[in-house]
Amino acid sequence: MTSNHDVIMRWARERGAKPATIAGTEREGRAGVLTFNIPGYRESSRIREITWDEWFHTFDLRRLNLIYQEQMRDGRQSNFFRTESPDREDA
Repeated sequence: MTSNHDVIMRWARERGAKPATIAGTEREGRAGVLTFNIPGYRESSRIREITWDEWFHTFDLRRLNLIYQEQMRDGRQSNFFRTESPDREDA
């Protein structure tokens, strides 16, 4: 888990991932649900690529962390990630 911009960009670039948001989730002029556009992984017509500046602005504003996996058990590169808010309270 990290909130370090350099670590997040390195992880994404190693996978050819571009910063993105889910179209239709935007709020108050900023990106909505943050994701990555990874070729061949999680393809959707709702994924809209955005700039790193836009992505990190929303990421930092929401005080998010990125939970990510480098490799799967068999050693292959993993594309698993999700964002998580340390302020979120689960019911």
